[in-house]
Amino acid sequence: MDFELSRHFAYKQRVPELTTAAINAATRYCAVLGHPIRHSASPVMQNAGIEALGLNWRYLAYDVHPDQLHAAIAGAKAMKFIGLNLTVPHKLLAVEMMDVLDASAQTWGAVNTVRFEACDTTGKWLPVGAFPGDVPDELRTVGYNTDADAIAHSVESDLQLSLAGASVLLLGAGGAGRTAALKLAAAGVAQLFLVNRTAAKAEAVAEEIRKRFPAAAVTVGYPNQPVDLAINATSLGLDPNDGALPYDPKTFSLEHTRSAYDMIYRPAETNFLRAARAAGCKTANGLGMLLHQGAAALQIWSGQPAPLEAMHTALRQNVYGS
Repeated sequence: MDFELSRHFAYKQRVPELTTAAINAATRYCAVLGHPIRHSASPVMQNAGIEALGLNWRYLAYDVHPDQLHAAIAGAKAMKFIGLNLTVPHKLLAVEMMDVLDASAQTWGAVNTVRFEACDTTGKWLPVGAFPGDVPDELRTVGYNTDADAIAHSVESDLQLSLAGASVLLLGAGGAGRTAALKLAAAGVAQLFLVNRTAAKAEAVAEEIRKRFPAAAVTVGYPNQPVDLAINATSLGLDPNDGALPYDPKTFSLEHTRSAYDMIYRPAETNFLRAARAAGCKTANGLGMLLHQGAAALQIWSGQPAPLEAMHTALRQNVYGS
């Protein structure tokens, strides 16, 4: 938490307990932007967290085409939103649209969380949520990345697998895949195999890893040996009616990996995870990643520790129905 800002959020402790019906003229907004977005469980999770903190905020979801991303961010800024989350396919595009990049966004080269800040009368930039009354008109966007730490935390806790020294097959080298690849290299995986539909994109990520993390052994292509973990970082599986798999079963068998992780959390079990379970793998979906990246975002916006239990309960009920 940004402890320097804690005094600016103290007034929120006096806000009476809110219900989902208590929207009024003072209500402020956050949102997730993506394309598509209807599958997102972020609103359920974040609104549960917001209510647990007693904040007069609401969290929304908008389907925004990449061509309209700049306009959408500008619109949220003009309406003095608290902040935004960005999902597929916006995380790389947003980097060039930020006024300021936090160290996390600079390190991982992607933005999944935006905090709107306003300049107070002393010339200090503060989160919009820190202003109890009217928000000044001079605003800026600050981009963060909470995905990288979330994927590592989720993999290690949900699969009881230490990334340090592990061998990993990563499927997908787009926005989410690239961030995951860099984080895996930083976490000290022994071997990283990158597979992407467009090989040139995987080669570019591999080259970036070699420059930034020279100790990491990275290979483009499928492994010719067993691995500890296979991760799906593609969008294949979002449509439960699409039988496509994110890997080539003629080239690689899931029987050659101990664990499988899918960043997708809805449906709760994708074709990839179903195949992995049938092959005897320990499996986990992206619910933990969503929880931890979302909790970090809420903390960035509010200056308060996120209520993980409330957010996790809301997620499980929404995705699993229990």
